[in-house]
Amino acid sequence: MFATPLQSERNSIRTAFGVGGVLAIITGILILVWPGRTAAVATGIIAVYAIAAGLAYAGLGIFSKDRGGWSRVGHILLGVLFIISGIVAFANLGATATWLGIFLGILVGIMWVVEGVVALSTLSLAVSRGWTVFFAIVSTVAGVTLLFSPLLGAAVLWWLLGVSAIVLGVVQVVRAFTFGK
Repeated sequence: MFATPLQSERNSIRTAFGVGGVLAIITGILILVWPGRTAAVATGIIAVYAIAAGLAYAGLGIFSKDRGGWSRVGHILLGVLFIISGIVAFANLGATATWLGIFLGILVGIMWVVEGVVALSTLSLAVSRGWTVFFAIVSTVAGVTLLFSPLLGAAVLWWLLGVSAIVLGVVQVVRAFTFGK
């Protein structure tokens, strides 16, 4: 009749795995089938966040009585900046999504180059110098390649995200059916 606490917890975990897995599969499929529209939706979500955060910052600056003048002005200005950014993003979701893709492509490219340089700088501490050098070369070459074509690189990373979401979603759904058995 009634589930034991342990069974109830197990069912909650299974439900979380299942729902998370199904959402990941749906997201992955949307990314692969409609990559541009899905990127625009993701950009819209970021724009909504920016507007909400802007309202919160502006409200904090306007209504807080315990903060100093410069702190309040800073919060109001930050809020206005967030709100304007969100509105500009909504004005053209496609262009904003493209800009975000280029920005993320450049950011990941820089991170990969730095990661390669850091790997080489710690070569004396590495257990396997061959693998460390191999990793450093691949990371640096991938980073430089991404820097020369950040939008194409971001598109490939977006596609990989979609494939990964589907695969991991399927794994989560399988876990939901097999958890606790």
